Amino acid sequence: MTQHAPAAGPRPLSSPMVLSFSTIALPLGALAVAVAVYLPPYFAAHLGVSLTVIGTAWAVVRLLDIGVDPVLGLVMDRTRTKIGRYRVWMMIGAPILMIAVYALFEAPKGIGSAYLIVWLLIFYLGTSILSLGHSAWAATLATEYHQRSRVFGVLAAAGVLGAVVVLLIPIAAGHIGWTDAQGVRAMGWFILGMIPLVVALVCLKTPEHIAKRTSIENFQLKDYLGLITKPDLLRLFLAQMALTLGPGWMSALYLFFFTDSRRFSPEQASALLLVYVIAGIVGAPLTARLAMRFSKHRTLMVTTTSYSLGLIALVLLPKGSVLAALPVMFWCGFMAAGFDLMIRAMLADVADEVRLEQGQEQLSLIYALNALAAKIASAFAIGLTFPLLARLGYNAAAGATNTPDAIHSLELAYIIGPIVFVMLGGACVIGWKLDAQKHADIRRQLDERDALYAEAPILESLSGEPGIAVLAEDAKA
Repeated sequence: MTQHAPAAGPRPLSSPMVLSFSTIALPLGALAVAVAVYLPPYFAAHLGVSLTVIGTAWAVVRLLDIGVDPVLGLVMDRTRTKIGRYRVWMMIGAPILMIAVYALFEAPKGIGSAYLIVWLLIFYLGTSILSLGHSAWAATLATEYHQRSRVFGVLAAAGVLGAVVVLLIPIAAGHIGWTDAQGVRAMGWFILGMIPLVVALVCLKTPEHIAKRTSIENFQLKDYLGLITKPDLLRLFLAQMALTLGPGWMSALYLFFFTDSRRFSPEQASALLLVYVIAGIVGAPLTARLAMRFSKHRTLMVTTTSYSLGLIALVLLPKGSVLAALPVMFWCGFMAAGFDLMIRAMLADVADEVRLEQGQEQLSLIYALNALAAKIASAFAIGLTFPLLARLGYNAAAGATNTPDAIHSLELAYIIGPIVFVMLGGACVIGWKLDAQKHADIRRQLDERDALYAEAPILESLSGEPGIAVLAEDAKA
């Protein structure tokens, strides 16, 4: 499995490798929609779980889950095995996630808060392992500035594709005469079958590159604090929070706005949401190509501004006109697809700078801290919007009649909140200095430093295809 060769610079990544590697994003994207949109109503309507129990369970789990990602990041960055670092975490995370998916989508009637809390915690542990490992592995797979835009663009598109498939399953289930409950369970079985296939594909076909340490000193708490206070990382963490909270704010108010303000039926609103999601399949790779031409931070500023303009256009459209809303929803979904992928690609660039400064790889921890920022923002999305609507006099009960003033307040809340946060996310990268030229210099210094060490073993992909160098952890400075 191994041979010896000196460390080499970045190699071009073939399209088949990038596509096969991106497949892990399919079940993760599918789960993001299935668990957030379909699973809670399924528990309430078909299993008889009270709304209070469901809401409490989710709130408790999100609070307990906040500290998981940083711990995982610390452990992942220090993992060294004969089959690599991230490959082994994929193998650990897959069965954990599969067990939780089965327990949640095939939950029996009569379950209570304890059942939900336990299995949701296991579920989020599995998703955290796979998503963190996948993002960090992607950053080591693509080491060049523009390659990262390409790889993370494909990953984002794959995640959106998984979400689209999940949105189509209930439609297909209805056409063949299945109940809503059977449709939700079909989502679970679809995802359950996909997880082992994509994890096996990635583990067998994708090579790993583990950077060597250039220092034998122990990594101390002050070094972690240095990550949190590093200006570029802090800006990206704040951008992630803002760009999670903005669309999350919009999602929380989406059905209220489109039915009560824009006069769409629930079915039409769902169809427009599907268009919004599908647009991400096109938007992710094209946004990545735009970043390869104009830089990541400029692309992020363009997409956040364009997204905000699209939200404003929604209020100006004729009420109830699906044809008028279709292009605007596609536009917003197209632009939103660039938010997460640009931040993840920029985080990888900053991680290279951190490795140059500290002599140790901290990719997993950096992505974990970023995931923590996203989780905090997600928790605030509903926590801010629903109390705000109540304070503004809007009645969200089914069949309730709201006054024109309440509808107007709903419109202002739907538009102003997301625009403020999305534009703030774009503003976080104004004056960004880590462009392609500076990153190329960082990579040159890293490659030169790595070349000073003795020859290191190359770990091939498990299928026997040529791999990328795995650099020894304990090499001396």
